[in-house]
Amino acid sequence: MAAKEPSPQTVLERCSNCERETEHTVSLEIRTEGSNPETDHYSREPYRLTRCLGCGTRRSQRMNNA
Repeated sequence: MAAKEPSPQTVLERCSNCERETEHTVSLEIRTEGSNPETDHYSREPYRLTRCLGCGTRRSQRMNNA
């Protein structure tokens, strides 16, 4: 289950698919990683979501490695 995403922002980043620097939309999402409904609230983690505006490639990166 994901929290509501804020409005995406546009930044210049290197796209591994395009192999060049392109504009990307960037947003954050809180994801639940657990599968037990009784403890799900302890397993929410922030993810950075990007989408290349050149080729459409989407990527997600976990922001907390604890």
